[in-house]
Amino acid sequence: MVDQLALDGGPPVRETYLPYSRPVLTAEEVAAATAVLESGWLTTGPDIPEFERAFAAAVGAPHAVAVSSCTAALHLAYLAVPLGPGEEVIVPALTFAATAASALAAGGRPVIADVGEDLNVDPEEVARRFGPRTRAVTVVHLGGLPCDLAALEVLCAARDLALLQDCAHAVGAEYDGEPLGGRGFAACYSLHAVKQIAAGEGGVVTTADDGVAEQARLLRNHALTTSASERHGAAAGYRYDVAGLGFNYRLGDVNAAVALSQLGRLAEDGARRGALAARYDAAFGGRDDVEIIPTPRHLRHGRHLYIIKLRLAALTADRDQIFRALRAENVGVNVHYIPLHYHSYYRDLLGHRPGDFPRAEALFERILSLPLFAAMTDSDADDVVAAVDKVLRHYRR
Repeated sequence: MVDQLALDGGPPVRETYLPYSRPVLTAEEVAAATAVLESGWLTTGPDIPEFERAFAAAVGAPHAVAVSSCTAALHLAYLAVPLGPGEEVIVPALTFAATAASALAAGGRPVIADVGEDLNVDPEEVARRFGPRTRAVTVVHLGGLPCDLAALEVLCAARDLALLQDCAHAVGAEYDGEPLGGRGFAACYSLHAVKQIAAGEGGVVTTADDGVAEQARLLRNHALTTSASERHGAAAGYRYDVAGLGFNYRLGDVNAAVALSQLGRLAEDGARRGALAARYDAAFGGRDDVEIIPTPRHLRHGRHLYIIKLRLAALTADRDQIFRALRAENVGVNVHYIPLHYHSYYRDLLGHRPGDFPRAEALFERILSLPLFAAMTDSDADDVVAAVDKVLRHYRR
């Protein structure tokens, strides 16, 4: 007999709500933030370059430029391409809006390409979207699973296009044993509160190109030629020049100190996320109503998200009904993401309609992100498995 769903008045699997993600904050972060507050340097202070050096080393990049968000990082990377009015950037159909919005902010125009079964952009679909105004391709390693970088690097090199990586989910990920941060034109990372390194807000541009790094450092601080720290002290002067159109994209020192502390636990927390993902793999890998997304042997998953694909043919409910049922069981499932062309702004701007990107649309109807964060216990993960099993057994055909 199938247990009555909480959605229908039965007892939930969990007494308390388990979110899909939660930052792991320890006494080390509190001490790091307190030290910054006591120093008096809340911005443009010494914690910024220290964090940048450590982050660059962690992701395998010669340069890391800390900024206020991954959106800011993407904007600066697009400006460095540069994009002329209406010049095109190919982006995946399944991504957060910032991937495309930042291209628009830099003067470009996003062109959407369909995705593959791994939820990442399909290189063949990228090639189909090339045109005379294409200047860049931006890939998203969705959930932390690296896309087919080798194929995309070949495509971009043959046409002298900039390959940008939206690595918002992918800190700690690797391709052929190599971290992602130094590959392509630039990579953009997130330090948002639900990410693997959770500073509250923040982002990082990494690159192997000296000029890209230099421009990003200039533009993140209003294009001022000297920083506040350089103008500080009895012997310092007050003068600076404004050398271009810059922005207030600075990362605060408190955020940097918190991020630096968490960066020191990246391997430990990543291993914990990996262990939880393996627990999910074992539970869901053999089912005929759920499909897991495998990680090829040459890739290391960043494990920001654990995404399952429902086999709807085996079920009497759609994804949204199953989403509601799991939330009622106090399991904080989520959906990443609504296809870009479904949003009214991009639908109207780009002229797309349902049916234009069939794989992204079909996948969107099936995907669910399960809770995954380093502070989760084995018991938490078992609750997720129990809730998914309970709900799917209820809706079995």
